[in-house]
Amino acid sequence: MKSIRLSLAVFFITIAVASQAQPPKTPATPGTTFGESVTADNASAIAELPNLLGDKPMADVKVSGKVLDVCPKKGCWMTLEMPDKSTVLVKFKDYGFFVPLELIGKTVVLEGQAKKIETSVAELKHYAEDAKKSKEEIEAITEPKKEIRLTANGVLVVK
Repeated sequence: MKSIRLSLAVFFITIAVASQAQPPKTPATPGTTFGESVTADNASAIAELPNLLGDKPMADVKVSGKVLDVCPKKGCWMTLEMPDKSTVLVKFKDYGFFVPLELIGKTVVLEGQAKKIETSVAELKHYAEDAKKSKEEIEAITEPKKEIRLTANGVLVVK
């Protein structure tokens, strides 16, 4: 009897963990919000992000941009495209919400904090693994990267 209970407990824990380790299945239609409520009013284009920060190490911002990628494991990060084809990594405040894979290719507005950081090689490799990059691409990461990172309080799908 104990082995049946133990087997059932392991089964249900496995189901719970597996269901948690996936991006949400929420539709990413215009008007959908993830996290805190956000409006599109007064949003700056993502291209303005360096100017919004200027010489400051961090600033509160509202920006719009096109989503290039979403963490395929949980939806716990996304990248936005810059005009020069580089990307800006967006994480979510206090790990408080996740976004669906369906967000890829959509235009979003997000409010949050922009911060100048140096991302370590280990962290860059971790994100490359999450994004299912090849072993060669991951091994090619050998230098830390200076970048602007966003921590979003909320994300609004605009198109």
